[in-house]
Amino acid sequence: MVVLNRLRRVTPVRRCNLAACSSKYVLSQMHPMWQEPLAVPGGDRQSPVDIAVKKSVFDAELKPLVTSYDPHTCQQIWNNGYSFLVEYDDTKDKNTLTGGPLQDQFRLCQFHFHWGETNEWGSEHTVDRRLFPAEVLPQLPPWSATRFAFYHLIMKFNPDYCLIPVQVGKRHEGLQKLVDALPTIRHKDSIVEFNRFDPSCLLPGNINDYWTYHGSLTTPPLTESVTWIIMKQHIEVSHDQLAVFRSLLFTSAEEEVQKSMVNNFRVQQPLRGRAIRSSFTPFLQEAP
Repeated sequence: MVVLNRLRRVTPVRRCNLAACSSKYVLSQMHPMWQEPLAVPGGDRQSPVDIAVKKSVFDAELKPLVTSYDPHTCQQIWNNGYSFLVEYDDTKDKNTLTGGPLQDQFRLCQFHFHWGETNEWGSEHTVDRRLFPAEVLPQLPPWSATRFAFYHLIMKFNPDYCLIPVQVGKRHEGLQKLVDALPTIRHKDSIVEFNRFDPSCLLPGNINDYWTYHGSLTTPPLTESVTWIIMKQHIEVSHDQLAVFRSLLFTSAEEEVQKSMVNNFRVQQPLRGRAIRSSFTPFLQEAP
């Protein structure tokens, strides 16, 4: 637990200070998910990572992202003991993402957030070591008629994620419907019907400026089969809205010791020579 000293005006840091230390040791103190032996792949593509803007590589072949969403496909929200998941019916092409670095059409099956115990940290990925209070991750397993039989395997081991940084600022009106529902799933394994939530409200105004790299899941089994898309532009939510996130619990109602659902992120991992590509050229200035 990090204690902030307001009198000394120190800059707070989260556990491990973003170092590529043993995430198993750090997170096992927080959540049972990390207390079992981890079958971590032996490769060099673990996530999350820091995005060093000046070291990212512009790729002119990266296409614009194309999205299509139908709020009527929203089904339920549940506390899985590590975050809350808003789930969608993905049996039809109602919520799709194409373009960018993706070779196939992807259907939204759920989105979830990571957040910290304070507004100083909470995101897993960072940009030039800048921490965000939270991040939202739509999970988008690839889908086609030929892959239908392998759907459950793909969902578990081969999702792609489109990550949107979250900054504290003005109240997010589109998010408020979700915030109002969170107290109903305060405890682990709570699940309630949740309808007509438009996931497009969580996208920033500009979705064509992004970074992408090949990485892994950030929870066990940590499988290295994820194409990450990290938006350059963040969205804003209010401090009060994030406070409702922090009122959730890792624990069920029956457990004697209740644990607040905060700091549900994995510490950062070494890049190990991977290239982070960008769809934009941030250092090129237009002639006056």
